[in-house]
Amino acid sequence: MKAIYPGTFDPLTNGHVDIIERGSKMFSSLLVAIAENKRKKPLFSIAERVEMARESLVHIPNVRVEPFSNLMIHFMKENGINIVLRGLRAVSDFEFELQLALMNRKMYADCETVFLMPSSKYIFLSSSMVREIASLGGDVSCFVPSPVFKRILEKCKEDCYDNQK
Repeated sequence: MKAIYPGTFDPLTNGHVDIIERGSKMFSSLLVAIAENKRKKPLFSIAERVEMARESLVHIPNVRVEPFSNLMIHFMKENGINIVLRGLRAVSDFEFELQLALMNRKMYADCETVFLMPSSKYIFLSSSMVREIASLGGDVSCFVPSPVFKRILEKCKEDCYDNQK
């Protein structure tokens, strides 16, 4: 069975990696699909997010990372996938994720969604929190894989991390 784990991953966090590692054990193939999402103003370009994810997930042989900019269900059909993997951190996530899952199934009848809760050590973690902490000069090294942390350091340069000295 193949599954897709979609998101903007701006940036990829250790919570995402936790879901990907666990999902890779459930499915024969897991496609980490990085959305362009033109409505958001990402810190990292789509190419940077794809490269960071590939570097961070290289240790998982049945995981592939690809960008997409079309409707997710169209991307799923193009790749012969009908299972969506999603992480749920809190009850507030569930309401939104349930709406997405039902909408996806309405547009693609064969689409099923599998929800995983992150490990308890990542239950609070989000990309937006990482971006906020980094922008204020905080150390996010424990929240993201090392390839992502290196890119955050490069992106922030003096603005973020010189404030720690």
